[in-house]
Order: sequence, then C-alpha cells, then structure tokens
Amino acid sequence: MGKRICSCHPGIIAAIIALLFVSGCSVHTAPFTDEQGRIIPGSIAAMETVIIGGVPQSIWFRGISTANPPLILLHGGPGISESALFRHYNSALEQHFLVVYWEQRGTGRSFHSGIPPQSMTVDRFLLDLDEVVEEVRRRFGREKVVLLGHSWGTILGTIYASQHPEKIAAYVGVAQIADMVRGDRLSYEYALAEAERRGNAGAVAQLTKIGPPPHSVDDRLKIGRWNERFGGMFHGDLSTGKLILAALGTDEANLRDVILFGRGNRFSLTRLHSEYSRMRLIDRSRSFRVPVFFLLGRHDRHVPSVLAEEYFHAIEAPCKRLVWFERSAHNPPFEEPEQFNKVLIREVLPLAGAEHVPHCSVPGPVMRRGYPAPPGPAV
Repeated sequence: MGKRICSCHPGIIAAIIALLFVSGCSVHTAPFTDEQGRIIPGSIAAMETVIIGGVPQSIWFRGISTANPPLILLHGGPGISESALFRHYNSALEQHFLVVYWEQRGTGRSFHSGIPPQSMTVDRFLLDLDEVVEEVRRRFGREKVVLLGHSWGTILGTIYASQHPEKIAAYVGVAQIADMVRGDRLSYEYALAEAERRGNAGAVAQLTKIGPPPHSVDDRLKIGRWNERFGGMFHGDLSTGKLILAALGTDEANLRDVILFGRGNRFSLTRLHSEYSRMRLIDRSRSFRVPVFFLLGRHDRHVPSVLAEEYFHAIEAPCKRLVWFERSAHNPPFEEPEQFNKVLIREVLPLAGAEHVPHCSVPGPVMRRGYPAPPGPAV
C-alpha cells in the first residue's frame, strides 16, 4: 500500500534542497483565472483545515466550477499524502470535477503529535470519510460524490461505497486491494524470484533473512524497496525520488510537507499495520449498488493486480469496468496520467451526474489492452 519511505540518491537530495530554497516556506493553491487574470466565477481553489472526528485535518477544494460532480481522493499509504502528486499529474480533472484532496488523519498536514494512537483504526477512518462526504454534500448541495481510492485508500473506498450507496455516484479503485495476506506473499515471492533471476546476492540475502509473511513494518518497507527496484512499483523510469521532486514543484508543497511525510507515514504504518495487513476485501465487500471501476497497472507487484482482477470478477454491481494500464505498475495516475485522466473524464464523469444508477446489459467488459481513446479531441 502506497510507496516506501524513500532513501534517495544524493543528486536527488541536492535537487530537493535547491527546490526548497527556491520555493520558500509558504504554500498556496492558485485560483482559476481567465485570460485577463480575473478569477472565474463559480470556481474554487482553497486549502483548508477542518475538524474531522475531533482532529484537525487538511482538505483542498479545487475545481473550475463548484457545480461539477465532486470527486474525493483517498490516498495510499497508510499515511502517504498524494495530493500534490494528483495536482501535478492529474490537474486536468479539475476542469471536469470538483476535486477534494483530503489528507487523512495521521497523514501530511493532518499529522500532529496529539492524535490519539487508539483512533488509528479502519472504523475511525470510515467515520472520518463519512464526515468528509457529508461536508461536501452540504457545502456544495450535491446528493452524491465519486470516491477514488488508491492502494490503501481502496480499503476505505470499497467498504464505504458498499455501505453507503445512497451517497456514492461511482467508486473507482486504483491499485485495488483484494486480499492483503495473499498479496503480501505474492509480493515477497516476486521480489525474491527477481533477485535470484538478476543475480542480486544482496537482495537475495536480505529477502531470505526476512522470509515469507507475516512481516513487520520494517520488513514490509524493505520488500517494497526491492519491488520498486525490480519494477513492481513503477514500470517505467518513474521513482519515489522523482515523485518527491514532482510534489515539491507544485505550489501546494514545501519542506514542511517532506518532514510531515516521513513522520506521518511511519506513525500511520505502525498504528494501522496489524489491521490492514489482515484485510480481505474479497470476503468483506462483494455486493455494490453503485457503478464500480477498477483501474489496474499490468505490472503491479506491490499490491498484485492479479488478485484485484479475481476480486473484480467476484463482485456484483449494476455496472462494473476493469481497465488495464499496460505501461504502469502500482501508480497508474502518475505513470500514465493522460490515459488515467481520460478514463475518469470519459467513463466515470457521465455516471457522476446520472439521476438513476445505470445498469449494464452485461457485466462490464475487462479491457485487457489498456484504454483505447474514444473518437474526438484529446483531453
């Protein structure tokens, strides 16, 4: 779930330091303006702190029109804010949705030392999510929202969408979790097999010493590091270090966010580990009364996409779609952002404003060769 705590190359660290000197310490989010520099009426660009579940939490609202369907992003981790990454790679969504960037308790600017450790449970996060959904519905006068979960965020999104269909227009699971116990085993076996195939004696020794799951938080991070190196986290030339640079290149992130990232990631991983490491959504949530989309990277070995495919075939929903991203591993929004945005805009958006739950004549097709661009201008 989510990405590992980064051990960056010295050159990347130097670049980060340089960026920090340039960016300074303040953050903001730029308004939507017309060609004359005037703020577009009805748009929103706000970074706020809201009390959720008794804890101050960071939420950003961005959209060219508050009349557009709300899209709530549920980041990965636990404890890895991806708000700045979605801003960098997927800002096109703000032209079609009212995008809600929420940093969950214990994450990013929603992390502080006063968070009760006993509050770090899946049930408490689901209650927090319900407060976020209710705030969005009340504030913008909308009956339903779209939920998009990535990795760890799919645990929250899947359970919530199955329990509260009256509030959800569609659910989108990216790098969808299905069975953490089986997933951890497959992820470990992949890393060890790749280490042996590549003749990487250091990796073989470390992974052999760790052994099969169950794993500690530290062991999970070590396995994640090797999975990233062997292409199971990113299929192309993307990396955790490059994502950090991308985040720091936005108006919304700075040095404080780098510090909070590390602290919040460790806190959240440690407190939630015993619960999420045993999560089996394939048993818990199979019946949905909302459209369901799975967006999967073909090469994902971190949260093995083969298990998500099994889960997809097991669920019941009025309309369901599985979309493969052939050049992605665990991070389709950032590895193939243009294709990812097209799926959201051309497939999910029409359902977000539907008055009635749409029904497919047959269960949704499994798109095995990526997402073919429909006719018309590129997004």
